Amino acid sequence: MCGIAGVRSRGTQAVAWETVERMTEVLSHRGPDETGYWVRRPLGLGFRRLAIIDLGHGHQPMLNEDRSVVAVVNGEIYNHRELRRELAALGHQFATASDSEVVVHLYEESGIEGITRLRGMFALALYDQKDDSLYLARDYFGIKPLYWAATGNWFLFASEVKSLLASGLIQPQWDPQAVWDYLTFQYVPDPRTLFRGVYKLPAAHYLRYQGGQWSVHRYWEPGFEPQPEKPLEYFLEGVEQALWDSVQSHLEADVPVGALLSGGVDSAAVVAMMRSQRPVKTFSIGFEGAQGAHNELEAARQTARWLETEHHEVVVGPDQFWQAAAAITYHHDDPLADASGWALYFLAELARREVTVVLSGEGADELFGGYRIYHEPYSLRAFEYLPESVRQGLGRLARHLPPGMKGRSFLERGSLPLSRRFLGNAHIFSDDFKRQWLGHPPWTDLAPSWSVTDPLYAETERRGWDAVTSMQWIDLNTWLPGDILPKADRMTMAHSLELRVPFLDREVFRWAAAIPTAYRIQGPTTKWLLRQALRRWLPESVRERPKLGFPVPLRAWLQGPLYAPARQLIRESPLGEVLNLPAIEAMLEAHRLGQANHARKLWTILALLHWHRVFVEGAMPTPTRQSGRYQPACPVVWRQ
Repeated sequence: MCGIAGVRSRGTQAVAWETVERMTEVLSHRGPDETGYWVRRPLGLGFRRLAIIDLGHGHQPMLNEDRSVVAVVNGEIYNHRELRRELAALGHQFATASDSEVVVHLYEESGIEGITRLRGMFALALYDQKDDSLYLARDYFGIKPLYWAATGNWFLFASEVKSLLASGLIQPQWDPQAVWDYLTFQYVPDPRTLFRGVYKLPAAHYLRYQGGQWSVHRYWEPGFEPQPEKPLEYFLEGVEQALWDSVQSHLEADVPVGALLSGGVDSAAVVAMMRSQRPVKTFSIGFEGAQGAHNELEAARQTARWLETEHHEVVVGPDQFWQAAAAITYHHDDPLADASGWALYFLAELARREVTVVLSGEGADELFGGYRIYHEPYSLRAFEYLPESVRQGLGRLARHLPPGMKGRSFLERGSLPLSRRFLGNAHIFSDDFKRQWLGHPPWTDLAPSWSVTDPLYAETERRGWDAVTSMQWIDLNTWLPGDILPKADRMTMAHSLELRVPFLDREVFRWAAAIPTAYRIQGPTTKWLLRQALRRWLPESVRERPKLGFPVPLRAWLQGPLYAPARQLIRESPLGEVLNLPAIEAMLEAHRLGQANHARKLWTILALLHWHRVFVEGAMPTPTRQSGRYQPACPVVWRQ
């Protein structure tokens, strides 16, 4: 696992070594073991290495035989041995045993389309000196991050936004549309970031830069292709074998490998398949004051005992949680209001004391239908038989009922088409609520939040997918790359820990995409087929556990120990011209008094306020070699 950065001149200016050095040094947490540079007049590349494979060699940037192609690669290529044998037979000469070296030789043989042969997680930059082409590429699901920006005479890219800011070539400014969308989704959807002019390269895309111009291209598109004519055993055997193969490929490393273990079935399946080959160290987290569904430590312990792992735990309290806010926010780049991501920060810190690589269960829910919200189309099926006028009337009635009244949400959601009631796994603030609540500039002339998902729904209609499959497709393209994977990457990389996700493998996805909906969701059970496919790996008590996923007791904490610091953060915020701070404080007070559960809404706002403190007010500088301080602070600029 590594960090990459680069600068490309859009004119005749030479790239300054010092610029590339600053950008690269900011990524030292992603790669503490080694630094590499390649700087020529039009282009500078920087690389920070976390050594995992071929520890003594594998230095980057990587070059081909005649040094006409140079690349920096973040991630792991799990089929590199197979590709290496094939390329060597064609006459290519390898200088290392590193998995990343196959990238330059594969490009020589197949051009940029060769990335479709890669099996793994990656974000890479490749420069072809012969035709002066620069390529950026990101893996199929967006496991590894890659950002870019174009400004003046420069084109920049890096693994993290803070690297772009460290160049000194761009200034961080708010993007109002990104803030608007963040308040809906609790993350900033691709390709925007909260930093105006800075973009994420979407998953399964590559960018080509040549002659001062750039273009973005999709090279792979996941699609669900249910095969209801196949018998159940066909899917059970196929899913089990594909997951087994993926887990084994994800174990390759020349450093210690462990696993994150929650109380659910996904991480347990990964650990069970690891444990069949070697001893495993597992890591879990709990929270002070957590009760019931917020306490999964005992479930994780039971799984660890059954699998006979060397188990480690950490328990985090609200004070620790709040005190780490600046560091967590800094590493997230964009604000991310998923509290389980904050929990992952502490879990990664624990794991890094014992291992350098961990496997985890991310992606299983999106592939196999694991979220409870996927049941909703069945509970709302009766509305499909009602005339449109009747549905609209029920919707109007629901909006006149008191907030929180039993049945209001059911009537309101049932009256809406799927594309308006489901914008993804998280839907924090509605556009109507934001307009009333914020109610003043710069919240004008902004696209509605469903403009993010409407193009995706158009594709579901074209393919004729049912509601459950459509919801999975939305999450696969929004929630997964926008929330699940960024928190996993940033929080582990903050501690120089590599996280691997065996469920997000193209072969595993091929099998998951073929499963009929009736096998994904069956009765009250989510991921039904996956649970059945794991019968010989896990006992029923583990296979049937509901999803938890490091749940943080935010509701209780914001009513108690975090109430005072949250109120102080709101009162001290300089964003009174942007956000209705008295309304936010009133929401916090209503939550404290138990009048409503506003935990997720409040945490979404608080994460945004923390982001402003770090990246605009400069509350948490981090060292650089140049000045010892990195100061991202600048005035808030909404319009140029």
